[in-house]
Amino acid sequence: MQIDAAQRQAPVAEPAAGGWTTRGWLGFCSAAALAVLLALAGCGVWVLAHATDVNKQLTERWSPALIASVRMESALINQETGIRGYGMTGKREFLSPYQDGLTQQSAADAELSRLVRGDERAVADLAAVRERSEQWQATTARPISESGDPVGSALRHIESGKGSFDALRAALSRQQTRIEAERDRSRDDLQQARDLRNTVFIAIGGVVLALMALAFAGLRRGVQLPLDRLRTDVRKIADGRFGHSIVPSGPADLRALATDVDGMRRRLAGELEYSDRARSELDERATELRRSNEELEQFAYVASHDLQEPLRKVASFCQLLERRYADQLDDRAKQYIAFAVDGANRMQTLINDLLTFSRVGRLHAQDADVGLEELLRRTTSSLGVAVEETGAVITHDPLPVVHGDPTQLGVLLQNLISNAIKFRAPGVVPRVHISAVELTDVSADLSGEAGGPRWEFAVSDNGIGIGPEYAERIFVIFQRLHTRDSYPGNGIGLALCKKIVEYHGGTITLDTAHTPGTRFVFTLPPARSDVPGTDSP
Repeated sequence: MQIDAAQRQAPVAEPAAGGWTTRGWLGFCSAAALAVLLALAGCGVWVLAHATDVNKQLTERWSPALIASVRMESALINQETGIRGYGMTGKREFLSPYQDGLTQQSAADAELSRLVRGDERAVADLAAVRERSEQWQATTARPISESGDPVGSALRHIESGKGSFDALRAALSRQQTRIEAERDRSRDDLQQARDLRNTVFIAIGGVVLALMALAFAGLRRGVQLPLDRLRTDVRKIADGRFGHSIVPSGPADLRALATDVDGMRRRLAGELEYSDRARSELDERATELRRSNEELEQFAYVASHDLQEPLRKVASFCQLLERRYADQLDDRAKQYIAFAVDGANRMQTLINDLLTFSRVGRLHAQDADVGLEELLRRTTSSLGVAVEETGAVITHDPLPVVHGDPTQLGVLLQNLISNAIKFRAPGVVPRVHISAVELTDVSADLSGEAGGPRWEFAVSDNGIGIGPEYAERIFVIFQRLHTRDSYPGNGIGLALCKKIVEYHGGTITLDTAHTPGTRFVFTLPPARSDVPGTDSP
């Protein structure tokens, strides 16, 4: 070894007859130490240069060559897959993998040519792969891809094509095996170079450590051991043992650090305990919510079947009673019967409204991109009688496409427009306007909603209006501001609107500053095709 040679080249000189001075001893020892260090440094430089060369062979030649070979194999498999699909179906879109594979093969071939240059066996393997690939292209791929009858051509070339591609696979396997062997050899050389490098630097470190032995011992005793103890304690805590206390030791600054870490441990333990309690409560509430939803489903079934049937019987038999005994009933009896029929009908309407309210977000939720222009046209058409009787004028801005349930969005528009027509000022022709504004800045949302891009809509009218003190109450189910005799209804329309908007991730509010009349503002998500990173259904 060069280290031993360098050490042997620095023998201890015998003192002169007259004796060595302190300066002489110091000079001799310093020169000897410097010679050893220079020899070790020279060895270190040579070892680093050698390790760099070996590492380049591994990382810049054989590993990339293996990757390029695998890419070439993948490209050829893509070509074979495309040709096989085209031969089976005759559809030209199956040639896309074949064309892409040709491009990828060409790139991988060029990369391999550059990397294996100078290695005769690797060059021969690459030539064999090229030859087998060209043979398969000539006998199978090009005849099928250029044939007017790809299915028939595929049947004619199926046997020859399989043999050619199996030979190509074998050539690729030989190429990759040889490259892997070269890579493994380079890896072994690199490991040997690393071992030699480690030996050299350990020797250098040993010389340096010998000169710093006392300083190292002091540092180890005063700093390293306390840090080791602190690290061990921290690892125990990191493994989940939050009850393990940290005992401060060492200098004052390390003791302070240990105290701070232990304080952090206590806070984390407290937060974890609180989080566990919160999670347990959340699980209990989720269980209760599931039970409540199941009861709601049962109620919906009962309401849609068991409750409505008796109401239909009450109304039907009351009407039958009035027809059969009409000549025996006075006006008051007929009035009582009318009250009973009306009550049954209103009860049935109320049940249907409750069912509609409970089904929002649970049934018929078929979200899609919905064009509001067409949806508004259908909605106004369904309100044609009310529009014609009142002479209502309905206008709107250009309306966008949004994402949601078409049925529920239709109910939302119908309720808002019908309310605008219903609560009109006496002697005034109802005028309803629907506006739309795209929101891209969350700070521009008047409702305070945060999130991504969305559309803000407003339905404005010139009706009787709603006082600001009722801005929250009107969205509560069965809350009415007028008697049923003045304005018919069950007080569920706006509550249903609120539930539909919130199901779609938006908010709905009353614009209390709008006068005269009423203005409702709500937000809806944009179409999926308009949102980056999403695909339209």
